[in-house]
Amino acid sequence: MNPLSLPAEIFIFVLAAFLGFELISKVPSTLHTPLMSGTNAIHGIILVGALTVAATVTHSVAVGILAAIALVLGAMNVVGGFVVTDRMLGMFKARRPAAHGKE
Repeated sequence: MNPLSLPAEIFIFVLAAFLGFELISKVPSTLHTPLMSGTNAIHGIILVGALTVAATVTHSVAVGILAAIALVLGAMNVVGGFVVTDRMLGMFKARRPAAHGKE
């Protein structure tokens, strides 16, 4: 049923984790927030997948619970990413000068 053996799957997982760490560690700190904003869009796709799994589960309560947990965590990640992006963009807005004499 599964074309890959367990050692091959573990090797792919470790390789992906190593490459991900190496790539992210080379990103300058000024680009971290825009990079997170881009990965938010990708995580939105994961959220759609979790929603699809949750909607089609009929035979297993455990799979339904895991899909619901994935939905909650995915939604938290997407919303949090948009909040961070909004704060970052707010840093670039021009500040309004304070009105003199008015309180």
